[in-house]
Amino acid sequence: MPEKDPLNYSLLTYVWVIALSVWAGSVSYLYKLRSGLRFSLMEFIGEIATSGFVGLLTYWLCEYADIAAPLNAVMVGISAHMGSRAIWALENIIMRRYGP
Repeated sequence: MPEKDPLNYSLLTYVWVIALSVWAGSVSYLYKLRSGLRFSLMEFIGEIATSGFVGLLTYWLCEYADIAAPLNAVMVGISAHMGSRAIWALENIIMRRYGP
């Protein structure tokens, strides 16, 4: 098996990770709209960008931990749906473990 390096994954892998992340971010934004938020194109783009970033980071963390593909996809989708809350949670874990 090739070394786990972000440059060694196929384009198809990145397409499914980003597509799943964008889908999850869109669902999250639609939920916010149903809760009373007014539509804003800039907020929507920010939500999608954040979800894509979080989904990609989650994918790499799952790959590093040798998590099986189906669970990997679930974790990517959930973390992408969480968006910035997932980044905040990861930041707290890192701070507890490694300190300021």
